[in-house]
Amino acid sequence: MESDKITEIGIDIAERLYIKPENVKFTVIYRTATEVHWDNEGLFLYSPKPKDWTYLRWYKHIISVAEDCNCKLIITEHTKWKNISEELKNEISK
Repeated sequence: MESDKITEIGIDIAERLYIKPENVKFTVIYRTATEVHWDNEGLFLYSPKPKDWTYLRWYKHIISVAEDCNCKLIITEHTKWKNISEELKNEISK
């Protein structure tokens, strides 16, 4: 399995959680039919705006779908956090 560092985790203006990998591009992730999408301009994976799921659950789901696509995404000490509460950051970092 390939691995890649996560450069940024955030919540965008549309209230979607996004995860930006350093190198890997997930251009065909839509084929998984998992509601995880790829933004070709911003180069990040993202969820829909949460309705029934929390941001933490979406984070875990995106990571799992990436692993199903043969890529382990890893948080590092250099990962940037945008519009993420300290509480959510701590939950994700566990």
